[in-house]
Amino acid sequence: MDKKVYKGEEIEIYFDSEKCIHSGVCVKGMPEVFDLSKRPWVNATESPADKIAAHIDTCPSGALTYKLTNKTDKE
Repeated sequence: MDKKVYKGEEIEIYFDSEKCIHSGVCVKGMPEVFDLSKRPWVNATESPADKIAAHIDTCPSGALTYKLTNKTDKE
């Protein structure tokens, strides 16, 4: 399966559902960005890109990755 991409002005968030272990780290730690009750469930504009990137780095499975559009890539 391809990764889904959610684009903001300064960050692109990628989600690989096959890697996800449903730990809930994303939704518990940053519910303004990751909200399962909304569609799309990822909103890449609700927080500064650097804060979103730092939170994505805590994803235990690596299902969430990102690309900063104005800085160096992390994927």
